[in-house]
Amino acid sequence: MRVFVAGATGAIGQRLIPQLVAAGHQVMATTRTPAKVERLRALGAVPVVVDGLDAAAATRAVADAQPDAIVHQMTGLAGTPDLRRFDRWFAITNELRTTGTDILLAAAREAGVSRFVAQSYTGWTNPTTGGPVKTERDELDAHPPKMQRESLAAIRYIEQTVPAAPLSGVVLRYGNFYGPGASDSLVELIRKRRFPVIGDGEGVWSWIHLDDAASATVAALERGDPGLYNITDDEPARVSEWLPYLAEAVGAKPPMRVPAWLARPMAGSVAVRWMTEGRGSSNDKAKRELDWQPIWTSWREGFREGLTQGAREPRPATG
Repeated sequence: MRVFVAGATGAIGQRLIPQLVAAGHQVMATTRTPAKVERLRALGAVPVVVDGLDAAAATRAVADAQPDAIVHQMTGLAGTPDLRRFDRWFAITNELRTTGTDILLAAAREAGVSRFVAQSYTGWTNPTTGGPVKTERDELDAHPPKMQRESLAAIRYIEQTVPAAPLSGVVLRYGNFYGPGASDSLVELIRKRRFPVIGDGEGVWSWIHLDDAASATVAALERGDPGLYNITDDEPARVSEWLPYLAEAVGAKPPMRVPAWLARPMAGSVAVRWMTEGRGSSNDKAKRELDWQPIWTSWREGFREGLTQGAREPRPATG
């Protein structure tokens, strides 16, 4: 296929392009920054400089590319991570997930694109009630903290809009990324003992290596039915389990433990809620319906071997 990757210079885009090329697809890849053109070309893509929020320019770029499929990976986190002002931190990403999605879908319709794959997320978006692991049948959190309402609304928008579009629309809910370029800042905080276990650490997280997220994207592009898919590894885990393990894996001291009442004024309610009440996500549907299997089936092996390197040769699909 001719594949138009919007937002190709992010952590996942740079892992996705080589996999698309290796699978025989012709890739046109966008960036807002002219300085990143050569990086895209080196990965095997035809570079396109365009702002995803410029409707005229984006529509023209899609029309010129004449793709069979569009992969929407556009994000734009502003500044350093700020959980206390979450919506402000995600403001550009939220606009790309709403206005940017509308622009790409309209361009896709005009160009006769038949496939559309979009990035979403699964993790803090899950409801904090019920069992520890959620599926695509579970609703998104109905009562997010105030500072995450806009971000959750943007995720809800893309998850409702893309599958309902008059083309084959797939939304991939990626878990928490790790791997080259995705987990460096987290590891640095852990080494400085600035990422503590809050409260009982009973919040459940789901992880996914960047290369596994990329391979799932290729699978969804080639054979995914319209709808939502959780893209995570096989082992959702409590913070009290994965965080000390990651610290040990990178040669850091064990993380400190901070009571929830003390962490709330320091780290904010988002961090406390996520680390004490979070729910993980099941990847059963993606493995079954996309005929996909993550290489790093567990963060245990991934944290030891995959933080700074790519995945190994893929195992045969099990679907």
